[in-house]
Amino acid sequence: MITIDPRQVPVGKLHGFMLGAVGPRPIAFASTMDKNGNPNLSPFSFFNVFSANPPILIFSPARRVRDNTTKHTLENAQSTKEVVINIVNYDIVQQMSLSSTEYPEEVNEFVKSGLTMVASEKVKAFRVGESPVQFECKVNKIVPMGDQGGAGNLIICEVVLMHINEDVLDKDGRIDQHKIDQVARMGGNWYTRANMGMFEVPKPLSTIGIGVDSLPEDIKNSDIFTGNDLGKLANTEGIPEKTEALNFVNKHNDIKVKIQEANLIEIHKFAKQYLDRDKIDIAWNILAAK
Repeated sequence: MITIDPRQVPVGKLHGFMLGAVGPRPIAFASTMDKNGNPNLSPFSFFNVFSANPPILIFSPARRVRDNTTKHTLENAQSTKEVVINIVNYDIVQQMSLSSTEYPEEVNEFVKSGLTMVASEKVKAFRVGESPVQFECKVNKIVPMGDQGGAGNLIICEVVLMHINEDVLDKDGRIDQHKIDQVARMGGNWYTRANMGMFEVPKPLSTIGIGVDSLPEDIKNSDIFTGNDLGKLANTEGIPEKTEALNFVNKHNDIKVKIQEANLIEIHKFAKQYLDRDKIDIAWNILAAK
């Protein structure tokens, strides 16, 4: 067994150990609005429920380890004292991950992730329409844990209104834990899905994904691709040029034969087979070569 003194290791390394050891962690998909009315959406896995009377949720946007800057969510919560916490299920995990990209302040993560903005009733921040449960909250207090990189900021939220999708309820009106199909964060790129075990979602932090809004219309409007499929396709820095895609296809005769006479729906189904196996580059080349 190794013994670690938190004061003797770099913050990044300690952060990795802590996140690898403490899990699964629920995800607060936090929607806020800045003082100028611009929406923001970002996930945080330092999150849980702490009281039912009053109903209190707490999540913590940490200061960035690399440069000690603060996140837009924290700044918005400080200025508006409002937030919507949306619960993440498996159906939106890829789009949720895409929203964590470090987009510029003026970029709307709802648009980039392809998720639906739904007006709240008691706060100004929008709800995520695809989320199975949404909590409209007022911010009671923000407690900073420190002023250096890696320091958390406890945002203590009181629930003023709760919305539940009826599809996740059982016959007695309770939330069915199988139907809600929640996901939680583990260490590194790993997540866990209720009753289904662990799976990996590569972090989008090293690149700026083009976003769902930049996908071709036939892909965005396809009946074949799920929200998770669109999230995977959108988490790329660029779409392959047609000549590049054709060169790839011509080097792989099995793919070339499969798509040569295929219609658009068949091509989408074929590309989805690779998306399901997380072979996103191959899927993109199939789609771009059509």
